[in-house]
Amino acid sequence: MVKQLTLDLALPPPTYARADFVLSQSNREALAWIDRWPDWPAPVLSLSGPPGSGKTHIGRIWAVRAGALVLDGSDLDGKSVVDLTVLSQANPALLVDRAEQAPERALFHLYNLMRERHGHLLLVSDLPPAHWRIDLPDLASRLRAAPTVSVAPPDDELLGSIILKQLADRQLHAGPGVVQYLVSRMERSAEIARRLVAALDCRALAERREVDRRLAADVLTDLAGESS
Repeated sequence: MVKQLTLDLALPPPTYARADFVLSQSNREALAWIDRWPDWPAPVLSLSGPPGSGKTHIGRIWAVRAGALVLDGSDLDGKSVVDLTVLSQANPALLVDRAEQAPERALFHLYNLMRERHGHLLLVSDLPPAHWRIDLPDLASRLRAAPTVSVAPPDDELLGSIILKQLADRQLHAGPGVVQYLVSRMERSAEIARRLVAALDCRALAERREVDRRLAADVLTDLAGESS
């Protein structure tokens, strides 16, 4: 009897390197805004897109390019004007991920401080600010005036390109129809595409199997079980 292998499919966090980013029609405009920096028409840019669309990757590309400090919206909880002043003085470029979770008054003061100091602020969120619930009128008016760019969910072509690149980076050869099989059944997410290839690599090595449709089906089942 063959002993069943228990695989640890916990994967390392993504690198968010520019070299790992796959350009497509869905993200071309957003990346163009990042490459346009620092020649933005306003101190603040809003970058939005659904989970798995790649907006976080685009934001991190900008953070490296601009030397920006990366914050989560919750990091602004409890921050006073003095705290935010010190933060803006030390960091002429800031990225706030999950910006819709930030306290409104803290975000309002941070916006003003970055503008006064001619800094730049990138707000990353699932929805554009026009769809946030904002009770502070002054913050709402400022965010409405800021340029906004959105990233669309990845299409089949983009997901297939990401899978092919990840396979090539790992020097894996996929059998006929594997990429199309995965794309037609996977969650529409660039991050899931990377997780799938990493899991394929892990399982193919551990079980000495070819990367074929049967292995792809097993890995999809494993990841679906993890999600549930």
